[in-house]
Amino acid sequence: MDNAERGKKCNLAPSFNWAELNRECLISIFSRLTPQERWTGPMFVCKSWFSASTDPFLHSVFDLENHFDSLTESRSWWTQDFERKIDSMLLSVVGWSNGSLTLIKTRHCSDRSLSFAAQRCPNLEVLSVKSSPNVTDESMSRIAFGCSKLRELDVSYSYEISYESLAIIGRNCPNLKVLKRNIMNWIDPTRDVIIIPEEYMNAFPRAGDSEADAIAKFMPNLVWLEIRFSNLSPRAFNAICEGCTKLQYLDLSGCSTLSSSDITNATSKLKDLNQVVKPNIFIPAGVFDFLL
Repeated sequence: MDNAERGKKCNLAPSFNWAELNRECLISIFSRLTPQERWTGPMFVCKSWFSASTDPFLHSVFDLENHFDSLTESRSWWTQDFERKIDSMLLSVVGWSNGSLTLIKTRHCSDRSLSFAAQRCPNLEVLSVKSSPNVTDESMSRIAFGCSKLRELDVSYSYEISYESLAIIGRNCPNLKVLKRNIMNWIDPTRDVIIIPEEYMNAFPRAGDSEADAIAKFMPNLVWLEIRFSNLSPRAFNAICEGCTKLQYLDLSGCSTLSSSDITNATSKLKDLNQVVKPNIFIPAGVFDFLL
């Protein structure tokens, strides 16, 4: 078949106006796309596609964690411009969800978008705001009062969130089962300093005991706890084991202030504990001067 004949056959094929697909079909199709695919494709085709892309059915979950994990960490993520983009996305999704949002997993957002989520997402159950320098106690307090159904919280590497937030979350979110409060590797920070601003690396929370006391007192239903590189004392760790008796998983990677005997003695009272990740680290000479 020559090119002319092939062109005639193509012209005879029935044409289809994709913009005329009904809303239910579009929503069904878009539900098979990732958030990133929806944001970079269908929303820009036409008005009807944009409208379908913003249906609440598609926005019960806002999960960028897999997207972040699939990429190499970039210094640009720690800029205000990038933070504004993440905030803009989260603000839009919260608005489109019409209160149906149950999961938020992102990084590098700020109080601006998270406070809005606290107002509009009463059904939120899972919240992860890792590596968010401008998420503070202010928005976390609003989350505590506005999202009492919270059962999983990850505030790792977000250093403006203090033990006060952990206490108020614990008091107001009785269903909380999972807490991840990991700190960056302050013992050997050289591998991260090229990407992460040095001033932020050096600003890691040093109130390990205060955070541990808040967890022990206000989060009795925890089954999963991660506190990597916390500088909590043996006394504070023992308080966690006495207050959180339902723990099944415990990650203490990098907790250099705890000895093997400290961990064994404290966890002996946890009858449901299945796994403990112990520190198992070497402490370079003089590293504790960094904490002073």
